[in-house]
Amino acid sequence: MLKFLALDRFTVLLVGMVLLATFFPVSGQAAQYFNTLTTVAIAILFFLHGAKLSREAVIEGILHWKMHLLVFAITFFIFPALGLLAKPILLPLLGQQLYWGFLFMCFLPSTVQSSIAFTSVAKGNVAGAVCSASFSNLVGMFITPVLVSFFILGQSQHGFDPTSSIIEITLLLLVPFVLGQLLRPYVFPYMAKVPSIVKAFDQGSILMVVYGAFSGAVVAGLWHQVNWKTLLLLALACSVLLTIIMLLALYLPRAFGFSRADQITVFFCGSKKTLASGVPMAQILFIGQPLGMIVLPIMIFHQIQLMVCGVIANYWAKSQD
Repeated sequence: MLKFLALDRFTVLLVGMVLLATFFPVSGQAAQYFNTLTTVAIAILFFLHGAKLSREAVIEGILHWKMHLLVFAITFFIFPALGLLAKPILLPLLGQQLYWGFLFMCFLPSTVQSSIAFTSVAKGNVAGAVCSASFSNLVGMFITPVLVSFFILGQSQHGFDPTSSIIEITLLLLVPFVLGQLLRPYVFPYMAKVPSIVKAFDQGSILMVVYGAFSGAVVAGLWHQVNWKTLLLLALACSVLLTIIMLLALYLPRAFGFSRADQITVFFCGSKKTLASGVPMAQILFIGQPLGMIVLPIMIFHQIQLMVCGVIANYWAKSQD
């Protein structure tokens, strides 16, 4: 029950940031200072993620390479394929920017914290989830910019080179993560005393990015371009996509003969998309684009996936008691 209340509280805060940006958007010089502060918060977050992840869990998780390969295939092949196949339907209904956001969401890596948390609740392979979700995020720092450059920005910016974006994402996300891993023996004992610090930075940095993104979008006239019908269509598209992916993530590991614990891990790691890494990536990849419309699909998808996965995780946990 407390887990659901926490999720609901974060959802309320996300909506609150959108409303705050709608009525009190940050702009001009203040927006530049705010973006710098947000960048620092994101770097600290990934440093903490690196310090939190134990090497023992990584080594244990790596042994389940077939499971990781299936999660990788769902995340970076099946998800993007479905997003591209939906173009003839969604592009006329949502418009170019929202469809770009939908497609960008399909290109993103899996979540880390919620994948591990739901796997733990459902009594799956937690060590495998730690390794699979973390590997997905690290690889996504390189694969996502390439997919975006080829399928989105390559069509609007002739000769777009993803190299600079990959370097920027590496400096912002990967370098702090690796530094956290290296300093883990010194940092983790202090983190263990304050276990909520990662969650605070996780949610806090997302809220900051969402407020900054929607502030810029509101100043550019977001709510004059997106009406409630379009929002409902977007939510429906996200729901249909999640349903298809969950069915595949449920039956594919069974077809390959995975254990129940590994099936649960594939389901939760393969069916999710990251908001924590996705929004910072969008900031880097979509410079000059309406960022609020780009991140809106992942915000909606994120809330749907949390609610659905929460119900399923609790159901599976009770079914094993």
